[in-house]
Amino acid sequence: MSTDLPAFRYHPDPVASGSIRESVEVCACCGRATGFIYTATFYTAQKVSGRFCPWCIADGSAAERFAGEFTDSYGLDSVSEEILHEVTRHTPGFHAWQDPHWLVHCQDAAAFVGEVGYGELVAHPEALDQLRRNLRMGGWHDAAELEQFLTHLGEGATAMLFRCTVCGTHLAYADAS
Repeated sequence: MSTDLPAFRYHPDPVASGSIRESVEVCACCGRATGFIYTATFYTAQKVSGRFCPWCIADGSAAERFAGEFTDSYGLDSVSEEILHEVTRHTPGFHAWQDPHWLVHCQDAAAFVGEVGYGELVAHPEALDQLRRNLRMGGWHDAAELEQFLTHLGEGATAMLFRCTVCGTHLAYADAS
């Protein structure tokens, strides 16, 4: 087995995001210790003893064998079935306080960049503006309170940052405990 991790179009750096880490643990699907193990969510009705290696995620064998998904399909209703399956069955999910969901832009699933605070988010003003608009539409009407919340992202609440795979635009949603 190569030590190079498989490439994930919609989660390009799962090690940096904490979804995959180095480990001597044996994969629950292939039974091999590949040097890496998946640490985030897997949704299935079956009992799974252990976690999966990145290769069993990438080739879809873990999702197929255990009839499960790594990410909920919430938010992905506007993409093709092929993209939906790529994200939910062949892409590592990510850690979140609330149920994680995938963002879409340009009729494609966006690539998950990582969990960020305000300092990282300001480097992507389009994502910050989009998050601000979404929070206002979600009922946040007091502008001062909204800005207070945004500037304190990273302290009890974070933003999940994505990048459009088509045009490169950054997107985000807020996640809190």
